[in-house]
Amino acid sequence: MTKQDYYEVLGVNKQASADEIKKSFRKLAMQYHPDRNPDNKEAEAKFKEINEAYEVLKDDQKRAAYDRFGHQAFANGGGSGGNPFGNGFGFNFDFGGGNGGFADIFSEVFGEFMGGGRRNRQSYAQKGQDVRYNLSITLEEAFSGLEKEITLPSSETCEKCNGHGTKDGKEAPICPHCNGSGKIRIQQGFFVVEQSCPHCKGSGRLVKDACPECKGKGYINKQKTIKVKIPAGIEDDTRMRIAGAGEAGTRGGENGDLYVFVSVKEHKLYERDGANLYTRIPVSMCCAALGGIVEIPSIDGEKIELKIEAGSQSDQVVKVKNQGMSIIRSEKRGDLFVKLRVEIPVNLSSKQKELLEEFRSISKDDKCQPESKSFFDRIKDLFVA
Repeated sequence: MTKQDYYEVLGVNKQASADEIKKSFRKLAMQYHPDRNPDNKEAEAKFKEINEAYEVLKDDQKRAAYDRFGHQAFANGGGSGGNPFGNGFGFNFDFGGGNGGFADIFSEVFGEFMGGGRRNRQSYAQKGQDVRYNLSITLEEAFSGLEKEITLPSSETCEKCNGHGTKDGKEAPICPHCNGSGKIRIQQGFFVVEQSCPHCKGSGRLVKDACPECKGKGYINKQKTIKVKIPAGIEDDTRMRIAGAGEAGTRGGENGDLYVFVSVKEHKLYERDGANLYTRIPVSMCCAALGGIVEIPSIDGEKIELKIEAGSQSDQVVKVKNQGMSIIRSEKRGDLFVKLRVEIPVNLSSKQKELLEEFRSISKDDKCQPESKSFFDRIKDLFVA
């Protein structure tokens, strides 16, 4: 089956910036997330496809390799790289060395050629995969904090074989094809490429009689529900790590971690900048001229009585202390900034027009409109012939 182009999967073009790729990924991930599409196999498959594409395109080196070689750049893979969903990327394009990069491969190849020792065997115990979960909350929830139950696909160690994947529940023998390293080498001209051993699937151990319960995997897939505590004052795009809440480890290995990515929804009234909140409200012409009180809702659900000073102008900002967002690990709060928009009345009745005409006729004194006087004083010379 031909794989769809990763750029098409995320709905971006090949010249898309990292921010554009990230924005498109987040939108699609929320749309096809299993929690929003329960028992929908097509959405689940699409969700995995989106994550697979993003794991490649968000990484500069993997993206460069994909742009040049396409899906063939990752065709020999068994290892999952940094992919929290376990999609395989067997070829590591890290030319700087470390973690299986070209420098490490050549170091091992020439080390053996010059009389170096045997390759290290794959560690028998394997840590479980890390898992990513996208959680969307309201601004009110971000202010107050909350404890959220989330359900996600996960795995647990198979009790029948104690995670070994064998029928008798004992450790599997070392794979004779890779000598326990989990990798084999293929020479392609001058280059020597390392890939996952196809016989033991990279584990370094060869399971001959598989456990009937887990089919030799050492773990069983299942749904997991856990409680996640979101602290008051959490910022948008925050990543929370929950140790040991990821996929189950195999053969005695520790569990992976769960990474919860928190996004805060847009609010109808308030915009947030750090701990401060900003809003804009309409104020009647009379209230702005004479002063008054305007009630607006606070982010904590209470009412704020906002005092409008007489003579307030449009775009004037009123600061309300300690009415902003909570600050993490602090009892303090940010401030609220309210920008006033003086509303000019429309659809006037005859009586209203009459009163405004009367007001205009007795408002020849420049003191009530100082800004207009100052402006026309500055430009009056322009009208002199």
